[in-house]
Amino acid sequence: MLRVGLIQLCAGRDPQANLQATEALVRQAAGEGARFVLTPEVTNCATSARAHQAAVLHPQETDPTLARLRQLAAELGIWLLIGSLGIKTTDADGRYANRSFMIGPDGALRAHYDKIHMFDVQVSASETYRESASYRPGNRAVLCQTDFAAVGMTICYDLRFAHLHRALAQAGAQILTVPAAFSPVTGAAHWQVLLQARAIETGCFVLAPAQTGLNDTHNGAQRRTYGHSMVVAPWGEVLLDAGTAPGAYCIDLDLAQVEQARLRVPALGHDRSFDGPDHV
Repeated sequence: MLRVGLIQLCAGRDPQANLQATEALVRQAAGEGARFVLTPEVTNCATSARAHQAAVLHPQETDPTLARLRQLAAELGIWLLIGSLGIKTTDADGRYANRSFMIGPDGALRAHYDKIHMFDVQVSASETYRESASYRPGNRAVLCQTDFAAVGMTICYDLRFAHLHRALAQAGAQILTVPAAFSPVTGAAHWQVLLQARAIETGCFVLAPAQTGLNDTHNGAQRRTYGHSMVVAPWGEVLLDAGTAPGAYCIDLDLAQVEQARLRVPALGHDRSFDGPDHV
């Protein structure tokens, strides 16, 4: 059995305060026996205000949240997925990377992944997001080999792109990670069903730690996130739904279920090329 711990945060715009909350919950999960602990998207800073990002974000090499969480993983002897951090880049347009990190139990950085799909949507007349205004998209899928499973790394809006998760599973992923900061509107409508679909399509466990509640984003402005961190089994069962309270949520996974699900429906090996679609 693999015991995992999903950290559900209500992060704000202060990276130091977010780090303190994250560290306490990671310690709690490790204390409850979790060997693999996961935090949500934008663990360090939940804001899209460019001026504030410029003031508080750092390059990867000097980011204090990354440095401290690497130390913590080594201290606790756990695998730690930092769902994502806002990271300064050298891009000419000044945009940041929305970057997920896999840290080994020795504190070493084992893999990192930059979110590929940007959340540029108008959910309603009053709710619009333009993630690409602050963050530049990545262009490479990432599979990390741990000592317990191969882990395919994705972030939030990537969830809607089935081909990314299928490619990861066909490359060997047994676990897919989907750290998120989902909106309440799309969360209520699509979060659970999409997580179940990705699990069923790939025969993977899907682990999705999430932001929750009213996130203080900048100068009194707030953004509400959906919560409901989830674990979904390869056959599609929801094994864990964390609801909306911040906390550390732990559960045991039987990784043998991956092979069992794929033997029952071996769809990953049934791809066929096709022509079209034709316009008729």
